[in-house]
Amino acid sequence: MRSVLGLAGVAGVGYGLLRLLRLPGDQVVAVVVWAAGGVVGHDGVLAPAVVALGVAATLLARWARPALAVLLVVLGPLTLVAVPVLGRFGARPDNPTLLDRPYLAGWLAIVGGALLVALGVALRDRRRLRRAEPGAPS
Repeated sequence: MRSVLGLAGVAGVGYGLLRLLRLPGDQVVAVVVWAAGGVVGHDGVLAPAVVALGVAATLLARWARPALAVLLVVLGPLTLVAVPVLGRFGARPDNPTLLDRPYLAGWLAIVGGALLVALGVALRDRRRLRRAEPGAPS
């Protein structure tokens, strides 16, 4: 199975490279810059931020860590996907129908809901942990 998946991956990369090389030179440069920006963004910004949050999470109580991890897993990608609309990139004065919704309010509502769920899960885990401790009052 690994070999089949590996071959499929190599075939996909080869197909992509062939398509890339058929593009005009300026578009190839734009693709290379875009890909390099993704690597720099991931390795220079996203990965260090995740490591820092992981280290900071060790300072929290044990019962709070799982809820925080789930919260970050939900809100991290959601926020990355929302950046273009939250920043209103692509809005044009000649077309008011582009980005015509209250995206920030929607994002804040999702963040608020996720925070409430995470808080509920953390408090539940705290109660369970206290019950499981030897010598804890029932």
